[in-house]
Amino acid sequence: METEVLAAASGAEYSMWSLFWRATFIVKAVMIMLFVASVMVWAVWLQKVVQFRAARRRAAAFDRAFWSGDPLDELYDKIGETPRSASERIFSAAMSEWNRSHRDDGGLIAGAQARIDRTMDVAIAKERDRLTSGLTFLATVGSVGPFVGLFGTVWGIMHAFQEIAIQQNTNLAVVAPGIAEALLATGLGLLAAIPAVIFYNKLTRDADRITGNYEAFADEFATILSRQLDAA
Repeated sequence: METEVLAAASGAEYSMWSLFWRATFIVKAVMIMLFVASVMVWAVWLQKVVQFRAARRRAAAFDRAFWSGDPLDELYDKIGETPRSASERIFSAAMSEWNRSHRDDGGLIAGAQARIDRTMDVAIAKERDRLTSGLTFLATVGSVGPFVGLFGTVWGIMHAFQEIAIQQNTNLAVVAPGIAEALLATGLGLLAAIPAVIFYNKLTRDADRITGNYEAFADEFATILSRQLDAA
């Protein structure tokens, strides 16, 4: 009997598919969940790379138009009711409040500067939320992924020990397949978590830089409006 068990264990395949297929239902579920999470991590990364590149490109185009010397009213009319970029949305929000702050006789309603500043702050906060959407998922996978994989490993090793007790054989050829199946779960957990942590740190830093540029533009625009308010 022992010879047959050893022969069967020695002939076991150790490819990833074979290890997955021999695993218990719980370990399979953990592996599938971690694999899906890993794919989603890369999907979020690619989506954010495209989004951030577009945000930088559109911000640069708007800066050229803003500092071109053309009247701000003309730029506002050219943007219209549907601004396409974050900078345009911040600018349009401020200009809309600026126009609403004028009375019918052409005078300004008191507190216009504070209202415009708050309007731009709200617009920047909305753009920050757009930039950072999805990053919470990366942080979650980066922190939880290894523990989920460890849970699969613990469950798999527990099952392997049960098989050892049933077969009453502690030979390495018998123990190795079950332990290999269990450790695959930890490997998948790390495979999902390591890129997630790297991507989260990189994307968070890029989002902060882009948002910082929006805040710098808002400060410059607020200074321009302040001069006009003081002149009025």
